[in-house]
Amino acid sequence: MFSGGDYDEVGRWLWNFTTAHAKRENLRAEARVDSEGPRAGRSYGLRLTLGEQLAPPAGAPPLELSFADVAAGRGHLAWCDDLAARVRSLARGLSGAGQTTRQTA
Repeated sequence: MFSGGDYDEVGRWLWNFTTAHAKRENLRAEARVDSEGPRAGRSYGLRLTLGEQLAPPAGAPPLELSFADVAAGRGHLAWCDDLAARVRSLARGLSGAGQTTRQTA
C-alpha cells in the first residue's frame, strides 16, 4: 500500500476505495466525495447514494475525513479495514441493499 499524495490524488483514491466497498453491498451504490468549497485542500465529505437515497441521509452531516488522515491512512491496512467497514455499513443502511448482487450461473 502507499500513503501520501496531493489532495486531488488522495481524493480519487478515496472515491475509488469507497465505491468499491459500497458496491460489495449493492452494485447500484455509488460514492460521492465532496472536496469543494470550505473543504478544498483540507478534508473530504463522503456520502453514498442509491437512487435518490443518501447515506448519511440529507440533513445529516456527511462522513468527514481529513486530507491528512486519508493521505496517511491509505498506506495502513488497519485504517483501510476500518474505513471499508464504515462504508459497507452505510451501504447496508440504504434501502434495497443486498438486493442487487452479482450472481453466478
